[in-house]
Amino acid sequence: MSKTLSGNFFEDFEVGQSFQHATPRTVSVGDVSLYTALYGSRFAVQSSDEFAKSIGFDCSPIDDLLTFHIVFGKTVPDISLNAVANLGYAGCRFLTSVFPGDTLSARSEIIGLRQNSNGRSGIVYVRSTGFNQHGEAVLEFIRWVMVRKRDLEARAPDTIIPDLPECVMPPDLATKLPPIKVERFDGAVSGSQFFWNDYIEGEVIDHEDGVTIEEAEHQMATRLYQNTARVHFNEFLQKKSQHARRLIYGGHIISLSRAISFNGLGNAFHVCAINSGQHLSPCFAGDTVFAWTRILHKSLLPHRKDLGALRLRTRAMKDCQYSESREKSEIGNQTGNLLLELDYWVAMPVQK
Repeated sequence: MSKTLSGNFFEDFEVGQSFQHATPRTVSVGDVSLYTALYGSRFAVQSSDEFAKSIGFDCSPIDDLLTFHIVFGKTVPDISLNAVANLGYAGCRFLTSVFPGDTLSARSEIIGLRQNSNGRSGIVYVRSTGFNQHGEAVLEFIRWVMVRKRDLEARAPDTIIPDLPECVMPPDLATKLPPIKVERFDGAVSGSQFFWNDYIEGEVIDHEDGVTIEEAEHQMATRLYQNTARVHFNEFLQKKSQHARRLIYGGHIISLSRAISFNGLGNAFHVCAINSGQHLSPCFAGDTVFAWTRILHKSLLPHRKDLGALRLRTRAMKDCQYSESREKSEIGNQTGNLLLELDYWVAMPVQK
């Protein structure tokens, strides 16, 4: 009996199947430092213990997307080790803050399957939940991923496509954040003078800054999350693939876009939820990523007086700035440059 694991292929999955993923991961300040080095995120609450304490936290929480990536990485050996690509997300809720010293683990359940028409792969729908050392859920999300078949003659499963939530509703946002001392949320220190009151529905923010991705960076980032998907690391295997190159983990683009968005959304200190997300084109080392955001909706949170929520749609494109391609960015991916479309909620202080 082989002692090594080759991962699950599409025909190995069944709806209702559940997984307790290995291995638990204690998050350290070193992880936070490396995450900052990879993306350059500057949000004050996650950067400064003193700033975080002044507005109501015990210390700086880790970046919400670092929590997402670590929990996501736990699921990869069981769900997507043999993935062609991760395709999208829905119903993602950040339930409570994670701090250095917390230990994260993950569980998943298969909620849908659909074999592709080529018979060589299929789409797996999975609901995953991340927990801290106290058994408290810190994150939950649904994703769908294209996974290779091992046996091309294996019978196709019955197609089951789950109902996916259109969005997370405002009453379910930021329910466990501590009360924020808005009067101490100093814009000169946080890096932005714009608060929830200053944004307008329909407004588009061009974040302007572009970042070129290096080969070592995206592989180091993916290793940071203990994400073992072969498409990101195995050049020998990928030379035989359609693109003949290693693919950049889609979450790398999400974090890069979030970091870039600081220029225009500097006080959006908490990602509350991801309503939906799609990876629309592959990304490779050498591509330069730009991002811009449309304000879809503003909502005062019914259970809080200190925070409001902004529903955002951020688009990331490679080698293409918003000022050069407004029409292309609005009508779709005709050029193949559109990498990511992310619909999500952020929390921001409300000025009185």
